[in-house]
Parts: sequence; structure tokens; C-alpha cells
Amino acid sequence: MVLGLSFETFTKLHVIISIIGIISGLVVVWGMLDSRKLAGWTAVFLAFTVLTSITGFPIPPFGFDPPRAIGIISLVLLAGAILGYYVFRLRGAWRWIYAVTAVLSLYLNVFVFVVQAFQKIAFLQPLAPTQSEPPFVVAQAIVLALFVGLGFLSVRRFYPDSPAPA
Repeated sequence: MVLGLSFETFTKLHVIISIIGIISGLVVVWGMLDSRKLAGWTAVFLAFTVLTSITGFPIPPFGFDPPRAIGIISLVLLAGAILGYYVFRLRGAWRWIYAVTAVLSLYLNVFVFVVQAFQKIAFLQPLAPTQSEPPFVVAQAIVLALFVGLGFLSVRRFYPDSPAPA
């Protein structure tokens, strides 16, 4: 049991939260590329990405391991994104700090999604049983390259006209 839910139900909830975070994050990044803030989508992305990290901590095995390290890094990045967007309203350096931390937070969610896909999806498991095989490495390299490009373009193009909403 986790927070009153069966482990299976809690894990499904965590996956749903993660997918909502990823989809909304992709919309937010698309908006940044067009220099639009998309306030509603941004709120959903930040909230669900924070929830993704938080709901990952009670999932076994317990102890400090790579998933928890990624969760902590993600929460630190999300704190920067939330501060930049809501507290400092994208003023000055906070515009690019927000863009970088938001894209990096989304990247970490997609990175974990790829890891989980190779662990859980039947046709991917045999391609990379230890996640050190070329299909896994190539998939993660493509994801990394895409997000480096998206991050660069987001910083260059995201110049919203007015401050973020309160």
C-alpha cells in the first residue's frame, strides 16, 4: 500500500501523472518556440511534473538510487522554473532560466519514460535487456539531441511580450 492505494494502482496513477506532465510539457515547449507563454498549459506542466517526481519517491526499491537522484534533480530544476515564471515573471535572466529549467525538467521525464519503455514494453525488452545495448543508447541519444536542440531554440525564441500571470 502506498498512500492508501494498492501498489499497482499507485504505480498506474504515477504513470498517468507522468504522461500528463510529458504531453503538457511538449505543448509548453512548442509554445516557447513560438514565444508564447501558454499560462494554463504551463501550470499543468509544472504541477504534474512536480507530482511525477514526488510520486516516484514511494515506489520501491527504497534507498538512494538513480531514479531518486533524477527526482531530486528534477525538483530543483522545477523550483527554478516555478520561481522564474511565477515569482520573477520571466524578467531579465529569469526568462532564460525558466526556459532552460523547464526544458531540462521535461527532458528528465522523457529520459525516464524511455528507460521505463525499454523495461516494460514487451517488444522493446529483448532489444536492450540491460539497457546498455545499442537500441537503448541510440534512443536516449536521439532524445538528448532533440532536447538540446529544443532547449537552445527555446532560449533563443522565448521572448513573451508581457509578464507571466500571477
